Amino acid sequence: MLSWEAATHESEQPPRRVREAAKDGVAVAAASALASTALAVGVLLISKLAG
Repeated sequence: MLSWEAATHESEQPPRRVREAAKDGVAVAAASALASTALAVGVLLISKLAG
């Protein structure tokens, strides 16, 4: 049991760095902004074509 427990500790990945988390946050914010803009443009185009 002891050797299995030691093996699981060795296979753990190192903790994520703050800059990696910040980079992921910026990517999520950019994707969200792009999706919102695309949706707004789509609604605008549909409303212009419909009426």
